[in-house]
This record gives sequence, structure tokens and C-alpha cells, in this order.
Amino acid sequence: MSKQTAIRLPDEIYERLQALAERTGRTATYYIRQAIEAHLDDLEDVYLAERAMERIKNGEDEIISSEEFWRGLDN
Repeated sequence: MSKQTAIRLPDEIYERLQALAERTGRTATYYIRQAIEAHLDDLEDVYLAERAMERIKNGEDEIISSEEFWRGLDN
């Protein structure tokens, strides 16, 4: 199942997208989906890393050495 959404694009991006679609015979939707899929993992990683850093700064989490980490797995 898929869901539909709407986005607003600057005119320049919209025109580039339309030109690419016309030149390749694919739809603009195809390229929008490709771009989102290609970058969503990166965006998730960045925001999750930022949240982890906030937790460390706020004292909610702590950093341990790799030796401590691996030692904890031996038990």
C-alpha cells in the first residue's frame, strides 16, 4: 500500500525535475521517490546522532570505551 503526499518545490527545482522526466521517459514522481529513498537513511542517521549528542550533553547517556563495551558482552 502506498500513500500520497504533496510538496512545494521552488520553480527551478520543479523545472529541472520536469526536464529530467521528459528526457528520460520516466515520471517526476519516480525521481522524487528515488531522491527520498536515497537520502532518507542519511537524514535519519543525522537526526538520531544529534539526539544522541543531546542526551550525552544533558547527562542522560554516557560514553564508554570500546574495552568497557566488549567486556560487558563477555558476562
